[in-house]
Amino acid sequence: MTEDSSKHGQTGYQQIKPYKKDADYSYTLGAFPTYELIKARPEQATKVIMHSSFTDMEALNALCSRHNIPAAVDDKLISRLSDKENCYTAGIFAKYECKLSNDLPHIVLVNPGNMGNLGTILRTAVGFGIYDVAVILPAADIYNPKTIRASMGAFFRLRFHQYASFSDYCREYPEHEIYTFMLDGERSLSLKDSPGSGLFSLVFGNEATGLDASYKNIGTSIYIPQTEDVDSLNLTIAVGIAAYVFTNQ
Repeated sequence: MTEDSSKHGQTGYQQIKPYKKDADYSYTLGAFPTYELIKARPEQATKVIMHSSFTDMEALNALCSRHNIPAAVDDKLISRLSDKENCYTAGIFAKYECKLSNDLPHIVLVNPGNMGNLGTILRTAVGFGIYDVAVILPAADIYNPKTIRASMGAFFRLRFHQYASFSDYCREYPEHEIYTFMLDGERSLSLKDSPGSGLFSLVFGNEATGLDASYKNIGTSIYIPQTEDVDSLNLTIAVGIAAYVFTNQ
C-alpha cells in the first residue's frame, strides 16, 4: 500500500534532499522516466514519491509493489525536488556505472558540457540501437536529474561508463574502429558510401569546441556535409545523423 507521509508522519523520505553531485543517489522527475527506471533497473530503485494529484497512482503503486520498491505520497517533497509545477512523481535510485560491451558499437562523448544535450544524446543512441556510451571526463553530470529527464528514461536502457581520458577508453576497447567527427574531417559522411564497420566507435567533442586537432590522427576523421550558412551542427543533431547512417548500412 502506498504510504501518505502527511498522515503517517516521518517515513524516512524527508531525509531525501535536492540533488547534489557528490550524493550516492539521484532521482527521476516525472512519470515516464520513473516508469523506465522501474522497468529497466528495478534493482537500483530505492523509493518512489508521488504527488497526491497524480492520476496514475494505482498503476505506479502496483508496479512498485511488484518490485518491492517503497512508495509514498509526499507533496512537499515533490515540490522540493522539482522546480517544475507539472512534476507529479519522482523515483530515487542508487547511482551505478556499467561496463561497455566489447562486441557492440559505441558512442564516445569527449567532455560534453550540457546536461540537456547529454540526456538527449542518450535517448538518440537508444533510438538508433546503440546501447553503449562512453563519456570522457570532465563532463556534464550524467546522473543529474536534468540529464535523466532529457533522456526520457533512456539512461536506464543503456550501458555507460566514464573515463578519465580518451586513451583510457581506447586501451580498453582496442578492437573498435574509431571514427572522429570533426568540421575538417578527411572523409564525408554519406548514406551511399558509409565507412562504418560492424564494430565502431563514433567520437564527438564538446558542444563549443568540438574535438581538438590531435583527434584527426586517431582512426578515421569524418565531417558531416552542411551549407556554409551555419558554422556547425548542434551536437545532438550531429550524433543523430551519424548514428542513423552507421546503423543503417
